[in-house]
Amino acid sequence: MDEKKLQLIQRAGAVFMKYGIKSVTMDDLARELGISKKTFYIHFKDKNDLILTSIKLKIASEKQICQDCATAGANAIETLISISDFIIEQLSNVNPTLFYDLQKYHPEAWQVMQDHKWKFVYDNIHTNILQGIKEDLYRSNLDPKIIARYYVASIDNMMSPEIFPWPEFKTDSIVKQILRFQIRGLANEEGIKYIKENFNTKINE
Repeated sequence: MDEKKLQLIQRAGAVFMKYGIKSVTMDDLARELGISKKTFYIHFKDKNDLILTSIKLKIASEKQICQDCATAGANAIETLISISDFIIEQLSNVNPTLFYDLQKYHPEAWQVMQDHKWKFVYDNIHTNILQGIKEDLYRSNLDPKIIARYYVASIDNMMSPEIFPWPEFKTDSIVKQILRFQIRGLANEEGIKYIKENFNTKINE
C-alpha cells in the first residue's frame, strides 16, 4: 500500500472514530483533512471502499500487536493485561455509534469484524485461558470454550449505545471494568497473588 493511501486511511479513521461513520460525508472528510474529494477517489471507489480498507488495515495492525504481546508476556495474566491496555488506549476516544453505523450501513466491513472476532479474538482468549490454567494462575475448573465464547459474544454489548449510552459511559472505562471483572474471575489464589504483587495499582485504579 502506498504511503499516501495509508495516510488517508489513518487520518480518515481518526475522523470516523470521533464522529461516527454515517454522519461524516466524503465532503466532510475532504474539508476535515484539507484535501479534495478527487484525491479520495484516486485511491478509493467510494466511502464503503474506504471503510472496508480501513477495517482490514486496522485488524491487521491489531493482530500483530496482540501477537507481540503474547510473545513478550511472561505469563497469561501479563499477556491479558498488555492486550487490554492496548484495547483501552485504542478505544479511549471512540464514538460508539461507529460500531452501530458499521453494522447498519457497511455490512461487508461489519462482517469482516465479526469474522475477526470469532476467529482471531476467540482463538487468542481460548489460548490465553489454557495457558493460564497450565501455569496454575487461572482456575482449573474453567471451560475455555465457554468462557472464550462468552467473552466474544459480550463485545457487541460493550459497544452498544443502548446498553451503555455515550458519553455517560466511555468505551475505555467500560473495558477497564470488564477487565477487572474478567481477570479476577479467571484467576485462582496464585493468580490473585500475582496480580496484587505486580498489577494491583493498575487493576484497582
